[in-house]
Amino acid sequence: MTGDGHLPPKPAARPDEVSLWHYVRLFRQDILSAQPERLYRAWMAEFRTPFFRSYLVNQPDLIREVLKARPQDFPKSDRVGEGLRPLLGNSVFLTNGAAWERQRRIIDPAFEGGRLRDTFPAMWHAGQGAVTRLSAKVDDNPIEIEQETSFAAADVIFRTLFSIPIENNIASQVFTQFRDYQRSQPILNLAAFLPIPWWLPRFFRRGTRQTAKSIRALISELTTERMAAIEAGVAPNDLATKIMTTADPETGETFSAQEMVDQVAIFFLAGHETSASALAWALYLLALYPEWQDRLAEEADALGEALEFAVVSKLRLSRDVFREVLRLYPPVPMMVRQTTQSETFRDRKIATGAQVVLSPWHLHRHTRLWDNPDGFDPTRWATENGKACMRDAYIPFSAGPRVCIGAGFAMVEGPLLLSMLVRAFRFERVVGSDPIPVAHLTVRAKDGIWLRVTPRR
Repeated sequence: MTGDGHLPPKPAARPDEVSLWHYVRLFRQDILSAQPERLYRAWMAEFRTPFFRSYLVNQPDLIREVLKARPQDFPKSDRVGEGLRPLLGNSVFLTNGAAWERQRRIIDPAFEGGRLRDTFPAMWHAGQGAVTRLSAKVDDNPIEIEQETSFAAADVIFRTLFSIPIENNIASQVFTQFRDYQRSQPILNLAAFLPIPWWLPRFFRRGTRQTAKSIRALISELTTERMAAIEAGVAPNDLATKIMTTADPETGETFSAQEMVDQVAIFFLAGHETSASALAWALYLLALYPEWQDRLAEEADALGEALEFAVVSKLRLSRDVFREVLRLYPPVPMMVRQTTQSETFRDRKIATGAQVVLSPWHLHRHTRLWDNPDGFDPTRWATENGKACMRDAYIPFSAGPRVCIGAGFAMVEGPLLLSMLVRAFRFERVVGSDPIPVAHLTVRAKDGIWLRVTPRR
């Protein structure tokens, strides 16, 4: 076995039977270790509270039913919005129905076809910036790599969205505030477990609401400046300009300033948090399995120094590694939908208003679906099992009409930055300091990911 006999780290599961309040406490601390081991082999599991029923679904045909065949019958649950709305407002991540459809009609064109080619130079420059920053920190001491990948991912977002680097004063403030918010806010807060009327205050941790307010004020400053630049005809041709000038083909309306703040907040969450998480875990796994790191470094020589989008097609190994990272450590570990009518799943009646939980974390490690489910094996994608699971049991970006808008963006950014970093540096595991996965907004490491970093050349 590679990796000195180590499997990639996985959090310990809780006992099968715990009280509701014990479960809620565990959930607030970490969504992953709050779940029982049986979910890695179950097709469906029921969770009961005094107020609602929740069903975790791993069976592929049922997942297809929810995400692809009848998505309108399974809208996003408001219970997720309870924890995220202070930051995300009415963004595309939280809305349903006609509001969501309108938002996607305006946003989708910015991420279609040739737009990836247009954003590639910004990604490349962000990668160069990450290499430069890391070079200044390399010494004999371990480096906390999540902080570096968070900075790099935030740089990509600001460069592609607003044509400004992370060193920009407002960008730097948003990054710092967002990091604080991520550490204080779980995926679900207590209001997600209780039938609390809309007019009662929600149970947020100290500072969470104020941090969200500060982030939104900074984003509002950026969007106001951009609107002025668009009106003056001097706005750069980046993602923000594209989105803010795209009219809904059905109504002819564009986003208001407030709506744009909501959308930028989710772009930052989806594009920064998820990319930072995946890239950090990728570097750790390459340190754990150095033979794969050497293979990627060799492939990365194909990058050269030219700003050519064509190099992306040459990063095949890096793309397979990144896919495997997203399988083992999906940045968003669970998605929650809600039934709008009575359903029957696996001969079990499910009432209207029940929660249907789709868990990439458990699905991607399901013992009845995957060969070597807890192992790191980027070659699996060329096997029959890997190909079948890619179709039926692999949803790091969700699936169907509500698939992540930036999925294609992420699959260019991730392999590119990973390749640029391993071409420049060698990453080594710190024995005895292996990270423990936990989930708050995304899957991160409990005490960070510490690696030794040395120049490769």
